[in-house]
Amino acid sequence: MIELSNLSFKYPGQKAQVFDDFSLRLEENKVYGLLGKNGTGKSTLLYLVSGLLRPVAGSVRVDSVDTHKRQTETLQEIFLVPEEFDLPSMTLELYVKLNAPFYPRFSREVLERCLQDFELTPDVNLKALSMGQKKKVFMSFALATNTRYLLMDEPTNGLDIPSKSQFRKVVAQNMTDERTVVISTHQVHDVEALLDHILILSQRELLLNAPVSDLTARYVFEYRPVDSGSSLNEASQGQSAPVIYSEPTLQGNAVMAERREGDAETQLNLELLFNAVTKQRI
Repeated sequence: MIELSNLSFKYPGQKAQVFDDFSLRLEENKVYGLLGKNGTGKSTLLYLVSGLLRPVAGSVRVDSVDTHKRQTETLQEIFLVPEEFDLPSMTLELYVKLNAPFYPRFSREVLERCLQDFELTPDVNLKALSMGQKKKVFMSFALATNTRYLLMDEPTNGLDIPSKSQFRKVVAQNMTDERTVVISTHQVHDVEALLDHILILSQRELLLNAPVSDLTARYVFEYRPVDSGSSLNEASQGQSAPVIYSEPTLQGNAVMAERREGDAETQLNLELLFNAVTKQRI
């Protein structure tokens, strides 16, 4: 379990605090989507959880251990894939030889399976790879570590459309009952099918902390013709189901509405949900 308690943090030389008395609890066996506008602290939160940053006040604990202490037993259970990174000029084989021993449950079988899904081979030279290929290799290594906590910051940035589909497949196939995954992203459509819990972060606070199952049980997400009572004004006059938020699109109005008895469950539209939450419609 990851637990942030009364957390405060600011970067040296900056007056504004990123977090002030912030608390959050993340449980195992979940894939969390961490969403928020630029500058709301999503990446900072991942770095605090991984122990790379230290809180000014409060605590960040993984399995009841403060992460800023950077104890070996704790770090062996956390892997962070940052948005931007570089890999050393060496073969993947040498990279694995040097780094895999730190992770007691590292699986070469998982590594090779992930690489195969990404259409890469284990004999690649890291120096010769494009940025997108490096990201695929690094994510494959991250999953092969079998850490209980996997943190990913904008993992689909730099991936083409087929690679994004491969990414979803690779993550889904390597989830276990003990693993917790936190994905921070702006590319919501790339990951929404993976997520089972949504966190929407604003300046210093959480606007939403809810399981996907609760959201789809309470709301419907669909497209409606413009003249079908899909605007907020029409809904308020009782001409259609209560519409919480809507946006015009080429397919009609994209609508988030209250789910009534007898309504079929719909797939979560994460972009629509995010816009509704940040505009304080729910």
